[in-house]
Amino acid sequence: MRTQVAIVGAGPAGLLLSHLLDRAGVESVIVETRSREYVEARIRAGILEQSTVDLLRAAGLGERLDREGDVHRGIHLQWPGHRHHVDFVDLVGRTVTVYGQTEVTKDLGRARDAAGQQIVYEVADTAVHDIETDRPYVTFIGPDGRPDRLDADVVVGCDGSFGPCRRAMPDPSVWERVYPYSWLGILADVAPSTDELIYAWHPDGFALHSMRSSTVSRLYLQVPAGTEVETWSDDRIWEALATRLGHGENGWTLTPGPITEKSVLPMRSFVQEPLRHGRLFLAGDAAHIVPPTGAKGLNLAVADVALLAPALAALLRDKNPELADAYSDTALRRVWRCTHFSWWMTTMLHTSADPFDTQLQLSQLRWVAASTAGATGLAENYAGLPFGY
Repeated sequence: MRTQVAIVGAGPAGLLLSHLLDRAGVESVIVETRSREYVEARIRAGILEQSTVDLLRAAGLGERLDREGDVHRGIHLQWPGHRHHVDFVDLVGRTVTVYGQTEVTKDLGRARDAAGQQIVYEVADTAVHDIETDRPYVTFIGPDGRPDRLDADVVVGCDGSFGPCRRAMPDPSVWERVYPYSWLGILADVAPSTDELIYAWHPDGFALHSMRSSTVSRLYLQVPAGTEVETWSDDRIWEALATRLGHGENGWTLTPGPITEKSVLPMRSFVQEPLRHGRLFLAGDAAHIVPPTGAKGLNLAVADVALLAPALAALLRDKNPELADAYSDTALRRVWRCTHFSWWMTTMLHTSADPFDTQLQLSQLRWVAASTAGATGLAENYAGLPFGY
């Protein structure tokens, strides 16, 4: 096969990149290790920044998002005896939208189907070659079990932190932080007990009340790293959530329901630089991972693609390398801003055995609740800075 841009990975970053390139008149082919059913069923992020929503609308992908997405003005910050609403609209004039990554992926898949996009699912042994030349290529074992090769002008790795594209980068600089706790996440078939997300600090550990729809709740508990999901029964989960989220305080109640999915999510921060070497570019989780506390993972991948699509169009269509040459440095400015915000939210809300840290966290929460400047900083970062920041 031959194309202009070979994209490794059919998650939201890869699909959106293909969609934006197509609108700019640039051809692409996508290869993906997993099946389409698996990719579209993965439970991931559910909060879209204002900039992400604006881009999806501008790219013709907003119809179902606007119909089914739940627009939120802000979030609730909580610690024992206190619940404070941070109103993003009042502070920075921006909102966020609850719309699951699974739904974004389905919308993108349907758009690529309508455009006749070539996507090869269920490949194996993917490798990239000759990235320092103007004729890079990707090899893989196709779903029929036969070796195949995809020649291109550019290869883009949207294949996550364990994919072959990140490993193909020679001598990268790597920064990583592994946190000593994880999230136990559940999906429950019950209407959310809150109008907007609750981020709760509690001596027993952090808790988050989120949602996927008007009938499905998404909730999380801080648990020690290495926790086995089997050690948490449904009753134990709901009891811990009720305690940490303040069931019964000021008349608020948590409504339990049937749990349909449980998983444990390790918490880490990871950044690799640069995001480009020769004709290989990285986007999304292939280049950076953030803990989910700041709701930045999917949005950061979209921000990468928003920069990369016009850069590749200029390089391949107009023979202008300026944006492509600047891509890594430009994208990394936002990557590090979001990495810092995610670290800040995480360390402010997750408890440790250190009583000194406890007092610092409570002081930070009180400052955000009482200070317009503190609340504005949180709102600006959470609702999302403009692309290209």
